[in-house]
Amino acid sequence: MLAAGEGRRFGSLKQLAPHRGRPLLEHALSAMARAALVDVRVVVLGAGADEVLAAVDLHGAEPVICADWRGGQSASLRAGVRALADRAGAIVVTLGDQPAIDPRAIDRIVGARDGVSAAVRATYDGRPGHPVLLERAVFDACLALRGDQGAREVLARAAVRLVACDGLGSDVDVDLPAQLDVSEV
Repeated sequence: MLAAGEGRRFGSLKQLAPHRGRPLLEHALSAMARAALVDVRVVVLGAGADEVLAAVDLHGAEPVICADWRGGQSASLRAGVRALADRAGAIVVTLGDQPAIDPRAIDRIVGARDGVSAAVRATYDGRPGHPVLLERAVFDACLALRGDQGAREVLARAAVRLVACDGLGSDVDVDLPAQLDVSEV
């Protein structure tokens, strides 16, 4: 799970923003923890890592600190790939600012591995989104990425299997405080 950014557009450390009675990041971590087909979980932290570690239940995810978090989303992705490359044949990428990501969508993506595609990507109403599963075949390409783009460039050059996840949560991310539900529900 990528959660290393400083929340510049958001205006503060987004990972700690209250959403439905707990920090925003905790919602995505909880979904990943409930995914039956994910064995090892890591959360990549950067900006405010100490505060996040002190305030957020990681739900069993191992924290990975991305010292180069200012290098954008690709730096976070590289840190996550490095942390898992020796232990995983594939990596599922989700984002920490997507509180409605659903464990069933994560499991659907993992279950859709076909031994041919270099990646498996969720779609919602035909729109590509997260989670994204990256096979070992694209790990090196991910490690070569730079800038604030995530795996977009890798996915554009890879054989990607698209899998519909309609009705299984949402990958809509929180960019602004007005998108939060600060109720205790």
